[in-house]
Amino acid sequence: MAKVSPTKTPMREQPPGERIRNYDEVPFGYSPDEAVLEAKRCLMCKNPKCINGCPVEIDIPGFIQFISDKKFKEGIKNEPVAIGRLERFLADWEAEQGDSELPPKPKATGKKIAVVGAGPAGITVAADLVRLGHAVDMFEALHEPGGVLVYGIPEFRLPKTIVFREINYLEQLGVRLFKDYVVGKIKSIDELLKDYNAVFLGTGAGLPWFLNVPGENLNGLYSANEYLTRANLMKAYLFPKYKTPIVKGKRVATVGGGNVAMDCARTALRLGAEKSIIIYRRSRDEMPARNEEIHHAEEEGVIFQLLSNPAAFHGGENNWVKEVECIRMKLGEPDESGRRRPVPIPDANFRMPIDVAVIAIGNSPNPLIPATTPDIETGKGGNIITDPSTGMTSKPGVFAGGDVATGAATVILAMGAGKIAARGIHKYVTEKKK
Repeated sequence: MAKVSPTKTPMREQPPGERIRNYDEVPFGYSPDEAVLEAKRCLMCKNPKCINGCPVEIDIPGFIQFISDKKFKEGIKNEPVAIGRLERFLADWEAEQGDSELPPKPKATGKKIAVVGAGPAGITVAADLVRLGHAVDMFEALHEPGGVLVYGIPEFRLPKTIVFREINYLEQLGVRLFKDYVVGKIKSIDELLKDYNAVFLGTGAGLPWFLNVPGENLNGLYSANEYLTRANLMKAYLFPKYKTPIVKGKRVATVGGGNVAMDCARTALRLGAEKSIIIYRRSRDEMPARNEEIHHAEEEGVIFQLLSNPAAFHGGENNWVKEVECIRMKLGEPDESGRRRPVPIPDANFRMPIDVAVIAIGNSPNPLIPATTPDIETGKGGNIITDPSTGMTSKPGVFAGGDVATGAATVILAMGAGKIAARGIHKYVTEKKK
């Protein structure tokens, strides 16, 4: 028996010096031989924990075995978004073969479902429900579907062709997509319920947090939402082909330590920044960003100003930001997150010259629908409260999942919530008496 490598099969990537000058995807993906090599590392445990740990309930050992046996077609499960290196390989391989094979059309149930928001949760709900025979209409407020996959995650991390391929697949299954449709303004939830048997809310976390420090209203300051939306969905990185305005800056400071902060800092480099700086109030060990994202940022030359927190922004001519004033921090006792709490060091302020700042410290759920639907119960931070086993809200027939229910989290958790809600909706509409 061949010896199994204790480390992951490396994935080929663009060199850092090249990739900071383009918006192309950083990893190249596995070749068939590399995918098989990685698949053969699986120990095929008798009691695999990976299945229970997967929010979207993929038979991970099953598809890994298919890849190991080079049965790539049998490994494809038609999940809405490819996750992980091997699933990425399967998605790439399927795309190279041409159009996806559609499953047999199910018998129509006569039930109609409205899905509000075409992000990861909404895409998952729509895919599961249309395959059960329900009629599904998806309403997206922006001019392109995909949610955070399109407006938030940069092209160099997730090519938009992947997302649009999945949306196209949904439409082939029969899902109808309505873009530029703001539910809560054009129609209320109560109005939708007159036409649909159930409604799913997957409107995400679109309300950015700010620091509430002096100078935060100066020109040249962005929320991460606006900065990434302009760069990604509105394609400011392709100027002058797309004339979306964005202040590029030579010295760009991004405040925060999560994946979104890494995306902003790396985007700044691709927009031409000479220095891209991450300001984070804890140490590197406490950063919530994935290690791979931190590693890529370091490779590309992002500067990490750790144990520092902005105390004020200072402006110059025409109220454009000129400096960020930070206070040095030290780590104290752990807080409710389990990470050591950052504590300001007295009289340890310092200033750095900048011409753009991006605030990437988190988001709250989009408040529009709760504001126009008073009988939907919300909790701390404006999260829509749901039954964790079904996704049902306090309003009968209305379900929710993803960031609008949990606050800003990961794509895979939003998809997992979508699968739970799809089951809850199916049970509700099929068992409800007319």
